[in-house]
Amino acid sequence: MSDQLEIAAIARDDLGKGASRRLRRNADMIPAIIYGAGKDPQPLSIVRKDIEKCLESEAFFSQVIAVKIGGDVQKAILKDLQRHPAKDRVMHADFLRIDEKVALKVNIPIHFVNEESCRGVKLEGGIIEHQSLEIEVLCLPSAIPEYIEVDMADIGLGDSVHLSDVTLPEGVESVALSYGEDHDEVIASVIQPRGLKSDEEEDEEAAEAPAADDVPSAQDEGEDEASED
Repeated sequence: MSDQLEIAAIARDDLGKGASRRLRRNADMIPAIIYGAGKDPQPLSIVRKDIEKCLESEAFFSQVIAVKIGGDVQKAILKDLQRHPAKDRVMHADFLRIDEKVALKVNIPIHFVNEESCRGVKLEGGIIEHQSLEIEVLCLPSAIPEYIEVDMADIGLGDSVHLSDVTLPEGVESVALSYGEDHDEVIASVIQPRGLKSDEEEDEEAAEAPAADDVPSAQDEGEDEASED
């Protein structure tokens, strides 16, 4: 895990849509809530620029966060983030308290490496298509990885990388694979660029095309018409 992330918050008693609207407009703060771990939910307020700064870090979406509420510090993960549909502005944040002894489900970002030197791209003219940019895992809070690395160097044209091909850190389990082999999803593929035909397709078309001797020429057609007259 990376260094502990932190964010300051203020306990909030003024609740409801109107209160949240006033908070955003007048105080330039974001309404939030922290809940879970057998404790009562606690409405919070967070300075807008503070949470926007935190959101610049990829780790803020998956790592354990120290939420400072006055003199109290509660460990949590960002569970949900609501944005304005048109302005992409943060409207509300949900934090889930963690229990260090209880495993939790977290979406971890995938870092694809060696894409430029990928065999299917560099030698075979393909392009990489990402089906997933994160993997949902189950693990203890102390074992949450910052990211999961997927090496694309040896992936050839037409090949795919499945969840089962990914090496996860010790103590980290894929949620999808826990449901069985039918959930072994493709996370990346090397495909033929659109508009380009593979060698096999070109060979098939060449085999299906009529030979030059089988195609009647304009002269042959004229001779046939003359013989009919």
